[in-house]
Order: sequence, then structure tokens, then C-alpha cells
Amino acid sequence: MMSEASEFPAYGGPGWLPRGTALREELGSLWARCGLDSEWGRLESVLLHRPGREMEAVVEDPEGTLMLAPPDPVEMQIQHDALAQAYREQGVRVHLVDPPTLPPPNQLFSADLMAMTPEGAVLARPASSVRAGEERWMARALAELGIPILRSVGGSGTFEGADLMWLSSSQALLAQGLRTNAEGAAQVASTLQGMGAEVHRTSLPAGTMHLMGQLRIMDADLAIAWPGRLPTDAVEVLEEAGYQVHFIPDPEEARTGFALNVVTLGPRKILMPAGNPISQAFYEGLGVECIPVEVGELGKAAGSIGCLTAVLMRDRVHDG
Repeated sequence: MMSEASEFPAYGGPGWLPRGTALREELGSLWARCGLDSEWGRLESVLLHRPGREMEAVVEDPEGTLMLAPPDPVEMQIQHDALAQAYREQGVRVHLVDPPTLPPPNQLFSADLMAMTPEGAVLARPASSVRAGEERWMARALAELGIPILRSVGGSGTFEGADLMWLSSSQALLAQGLRTNAEGAAQVASTLQGMGAEVHRTSLPAGTMHLMGQLRIMDADLAIAWPGRLPTDAVEVLEEAGYQVHFIPDPEEARTGFALNVVTLGPRKILMPAGNPISQAFYEGLGVECIPVEVGELGKAAGSIGCLTAVLMRDRVHDG
């Protein structure tokens, strides 16, 4: 016999409609359009933070704020504006993280603060005490854009988004090292496995910062790596996934000019830091169209175009 309560829709009675859609199917309706299943599909939208008054503290103590040298805050803003405009000129939608109070000085490195998946974002938990709390403003920006946050790394875990790359809709490469510890990597891996992805784990050598700094993927079959810094097991995973792995020709350009710190705009098309002629010629020799952008002042903060850019959406290239 049906109970009196079950006569009402709220208790599962007549009129109750179960939610029959998966999260991926709700992107673009209940949630904002977002997600990716590769590192090389056509770039559609990004999230940046324009450096502001927080950079004034850096001038007094660059090393204490994880910077390489005292930057010129005004020139940083000019270059960051030019980077945002370069994206717009390529048809990429640019959104901004705009904290209501003064953020920490490394807030501009948006790629570290989240990682995008086929279903939404994983919120990072930066490893350095200097960067603690940056994820709060990233979470706020994602929420305002209507992007689902699938997980916020917690406990004693640390994870930065630049340590994750998607090889296909069902395979991801996840690095552990200075910025992502074992617990953080385990939390992220669990989330990705929950959506059916195979997670390949690797460990970065001492003296490296992120996976992003050692590897960039520029097409369905093209990966560029830093020899001696990208672990052998990661190279093997890439090759098994169908990528040809090429190695940068000039480590000095990669070190001082951030020549590998690029963002892929689409198949064999990248935004890259200007002033790296050897690397640019090497990329072009592989059939890659290069769009150089002057970001030298931003580089004093110990990162460049890839680090500055949180990718929100790419064209799906594997599963439609």
C-alpha cells in the first residue's frame, strides 16, 4: 500500500521526475559550456588574472614572493593586456579572475590554480605558503562563470593544475613533484578515474616545477619535451598514446626565455613568448604556426604564457 507521504511528488509520488542526465550532458544548459578532452583541440575560452597592486610588494622582496627578479608592475600590466588581446584576436573568449580584495602576488598564474577535465574543473591547492589562498579566488571566478567544480583538493594534499595533461578523453598524465604531493595526486587521480579515465602517474625530477614546464602537446601526434626533465616513463606513455615526442633544441631559450611555456591554440598552432628564434624555427620546422607575444616582464615572476592561462574549454576532438 502506498503511504500517505508518497502521494506527494516531494516524496517520490506522482509527479516526481528523476534527474536523468549525466553531468557532461548538462554542460551548456544547467552549467556553462566548458571542458576538454585533449591539450590540442581548438582553444575556445580561458581564464586570466591581470596583475595589479599586489605586484608592488614583489619589487621589495622578489625571492620571498617566488619571483626571479624585481618586475615593473606597469609593464607587466601592459604585457598582460597584450596577451589577453592576442587571445581575443584568435577568437578565444577571455574571462578574468577579479578578487574583491588584494590577492597574493602569484595570483596571475591561473594555470596552477585549477585543472580542466571533460566534466568540469578540479580546484587546486598550491604547495607554497606564499600562494596559500589563491585557490579561493579561482573558486569564486569559476562559480561566477557557472563552471562545475568537481573536486577541491583538501587535507594535506597539494596539487597545481600545471601538473595534469589530457592525452585523450580517456587518458591523463599526472605528475608528482615539488608542487603536487602524493596525497594531492591521489585525490586528483581518484576524481579522474571516477569519470572513466586511465591515469598515468609520473614523478618529476628535483629542480623542476611543473609537468607543463617539461612538456607541451601541440597536435594529436606531436609533443615537445625537455630532455632530461621529462621522465622516461612519461615519454613512453606519450608514444604509446600515438604521440611523436620531439625534444627542444635549445635548453637555454627554454630556461631564460620560457620557449616551451606556450599555449596551443589548435592543431599545430601556438602562442609563444617572443625572443626565442631557435625554438620558433624548430617549431615551425615541425609545421607549427607560431604567434609570438612579448611577455618578458611577466617572465620575471617565474612563469610565462602557459602558466598565466587557465584553459576553460577546447573543442572536443575525441568524443564529440
